[in-house]
Amino acid sequence: MAEEPHSCKTILPKPGERNILITSALLYVNNVPHLGNLIGSVLSADVFSRYCRGRGINIFYVCGTDEYGTTSEARALVENCTPQELCDKYHVIHASVYKWFNIDFNIFGRTTTKLQTDITQDVFLKLNHNGFLKERMTTQLYCQHHDSFLADRFVEGECPVCGYVDARGDQCDFCGQLLDPTDLDNPRCKIDGATPVTKDTKHIFLELDKLQPEIQNFFEQSAGKGAWSSNGKDITTAWLKEGLKPRSITRDMKWGTAVPLGNYEDKVIYPWFDACIGYVSITARYTDHWEQWWRNPEEVQLYQFIGKDNVAFHSVIFPGSQIGSRDTWTKLHHLSTTEYLTYEGGKFSKSRGVGVFGDSAQQTGVPSDVWRYYLLSHRPETSDSEFNWDTFIASNNNLLLKNLGNFVSRVVKFANSKHFNNIVPNYADSSEYLFETWKDEINILLMQYIKTLDAVKLRAGLSIVLQMSQKGNIFLQSNSLDNKLAENEPSKCVAVIGFAINLIHLLASLIAPYMPQTAKSMNTQLHADPLPILDYWNADSIKPGHEIGKAAYLFSPIKPEKGQEWREMFGSEEVKKVKEEEATRKAAKKAARKAGKSSLKEAKE
Repeated sequence: MAEEPHSCKTILPKPGERNILITSALLYVNNVPHLGNLIGSVLSADVFSRYCRGRGINIFYVCGTDEYGTTSEARALVENCTPQELCDKYHVIHASVYKWFNIDFNIFGRTTTKLQTDITQDVFLKLNHNGFLKERMTTQLYCQHHDSFLADRFVEGECPVCGYVDARGDQCDFCGQLLDPTDLDNPRCKIDGATPVTKDTKHIFLELDKLQPEIQNFFEQSAGKGAWSSNGKDITTAWLKEGLKPRSITRDMKWGTAVPLGNYEDKVIYPWFDACIGYVSITARYTDHWEQWWRNPEEVQLYQFIGKDNVAFHSVIFPGSQIGSRDTWTKLHHLSTTEYLTYEGGKFSKSRGVGVFGDSAQQTGVPSDVWRYYLLSHRPETSDSEFNWDTFIASNNNLLLKNLGNFVSRVVKFANSKHFNNIVPNYADSSEYLFETWKDEINILLMQYIKTLDAVKLRAGLSIVLQMSQKGNIFLQSNSLDNKLAENEPSKCVAVIGFAINLIHLLASLIAPYMPQTAKSMNTQLHADPLPILDYWNADSIKPGHEIGKAAYLFSPIKPEKGQEWREMFGSEEVKKVKEEEATRKAAKKAARKAGKSSLKEAKE
């Protein structure tokens, strides 16, 4: 089951030790996650959590599906099912995708639970008691045909900026303009096509403006101490600089957490307010002692992994809600934020068959570790990055197979040969060949790796591992590991094999956060238990006399022509159309802005 815990033993903070609480964004459950969703949060958090475990740090990694809101209601209409049926279906799909990608959650839960309702309503009521919630009247679109207020995703109409006739109530997909439903020209109800009317309705607003000084103080301290990603800091700074404004936290809809106030029976709490509380409720689903993680700022550090479109919810709104509740909370320590991953220069689109989605990556026959490597080596940390089939294949064939794969295969095969018969020789007797300079260079890279991963620079950390394996290849070349060396300089050959076998053991521990199955194969070939991620490498974890296993290929070559085959399988023609539409959108938006400026100028004159 998706909500099975990581182990039978309940993981709780350990007094006096370093404890890290890790979350990755709760993805909407209205569709299958694509590669950008994976690298943006779930996979990145998995690497960091595995690294921490390798370092002996006590961590708890929580994730799940975000199930309430208009996105689920709208998708349920398309699939002709109830929102609950839709969420049940896609929760299982998400869990299976993450299982295939070897994402090692401590728990993978969901937000449609009583615990979510209880904890959300508790925060809501405390904010209300402390004077940070206020009722206001708003004007919204109302469908008289089926007697219901229309949430933004249930309204379509003409964009007031570019004239696109199928703009949504929250955004125009043609020019990209953000909208309110009442901005649309000739609006229509998505459910029945009727023309809605405007109608006043009351809602509860979170008065973020009152909380701004405390949120500002929190941000300055947390971003400094926790060394947030630069894009996370920039986006939060922009929000605070503009000035926080009251935001509605209720909606006229049915699918959501009930509002715990009288005369609000026909409304729910809006998901942007309670989605982040899902981390808390899912933890509570894991253990009754959830407060040891979430109300323990002295002993727990919170690391959160998200895409840049979710920054404000994690850096402003959720911390603001915590602060306003006046309860003790474990607040955000480090925010790791990614930019966007594009697909061959365009956007992922499940409906148009563009891009690789989690459930279709398996169709290629390429192991999940190769996918993990490519995504992590192209993690969009400071700018958008692109998924490209040619570079995907080249990464496998040139960087993995010819570098790491070649080093491991060459060493283990030689140790399997008649010269050693699977037994690690007594390299301790070859004291004239200590390779201290080589060992020093490996330890310098090890130190860089630890420093880099501690700072959550995942892309750079992976590069360091490949540098280390390439240094292993150079070591073998410079010492001419072959049959002649074994026959003519047996003592040196023993020392070379001893050093190289131990380097494989080290590499397995460092690649494990990124490529767990590859690390497992390396350790299996060594007949060795996994090595912790060490502060210093002594090159002696595999002792003389140890019997290793048989060599096995870590990677298989991918034929270059597969690139075009996969390109066609995953929507190459649609990608061209999307690019053309994107260019048209940009031109339309530019023209609309120009027209707007001209109108403003004429009005002034």
